Amino acid sequence: MVNRKLRRPIVGLAACVLAGSAFAAASPASAAVGGIDPSFAPSALASKLDTQFGAKSAGSYIDAGGKVVVNVTDAATAAEVKASGATARFVVNSGAALAAADDALKASLKTPGTTFAVDPITNKVAVTYDSTVTGAKLEAVKATVAKLGDKASLEAVPGTLGTTISGGDAIYAGGGRCSLGFNVRNSAGTNYFLTAGHCTNIGTTWTNGSTTLGTRSGTSFPGNDYGIVRYTNTTIVKTGGVGSQDITGAGTPAVNATVYRRGSTTGIHSGRVTALNATVNYAEGSVSGLIRTTVCAEPGDSGGSLYSGTTALGLTSGGSGNCSSGGTTYFQPVTEALSVYGVSVF
Repeated sequence: MVNRKLRRPIVGLAACVLAGSAFAAASPASAAVGGIDPSFAPSALASKLDTQFGAKSAGSYIDAGGKVVVNVTDAATAAEVKASGATARFVVNSGAALAAADDALKASLKTPGTTFAVDPITNKVAVTYDSTVTGAKLEAVKATVAKLGDKASLEAVPGTLGTTISGGDAIYAGGGRCSLGFNVRNSAGTNYFLTAGHCTNIGTTWTNGSTTLGTRSGTSFPGNDYGIVRYTNTTIVKTGGVGSQDITGAGTPAVNATVYRRGSTTGIHSGRVTALNATVNYAEGSVSGLIRTTVCAEPGDSGGSLYSGTTALGLTSGGSGNCSSGGTTYFQPVTEALSVYGVSVF
């Protein structure tokens, strides 16, 4: 598979009118109840329980029947989980043990082309490596993972890991193309849009191919992967979401939840969340705290929107594979960027 640098060099540009960030036909809008999209309710409950139980649990996910499952290692926590309306599942590795394993990898595994994240379904830290990790580098990775025993697993993934992926309409700067994530606004009513930090790193002034949109106000990559652009041309700002999909709030998805992505190269695609708080070792540096998914993406999709119903979830960061054979894509959680820049979706 080809290296997916989701920034794509400009070739035969076609002007696009920016639309918040991404979905329409593939994910019909649902009526929000109590401020929460019904389709996002299980993820909202999982996020609440992850915060409530902290290290007392070993993560959560949504099962095939749409029920929230919380991993536990003791009867007292299991009873609390049951009382909360979720299903308790007894596992071997505690949340504290998995967190320690994850921290150990953050300190010792920096090899470009590798990723790792706690997988609540397997109750291990899942480590992957791409086609560039071979020979002595691969043996070193295997040795590092082996030290963690049954708390970690190692798997090869096809293709080459790179900063890729998509969100919404096409945006251009510095000779490259990315995708707009979400339109946002601060308390003073100033309009901005969010995209990937590896995109905003490449240029200050952003256009839609024919018209100037605005100027960069902030960027963070590596470490994180988000950036913000202030609109200087407010006549083309669309409110209300991703393409024709209304976006009314932001949140964190649960593992195994179905999510959607829209990008300027590949349009709308869906998949499942496979991990939260993933660490990805790009050639440019490490990024932590990412959402790992089975959604595909290709060059030019970087910065685009990840969402579920009316809830904004993330900004396309990178991955491996493509939309013909499938792949793995990582997303910067949008809630972090909203908090850092003091803005909200609208």
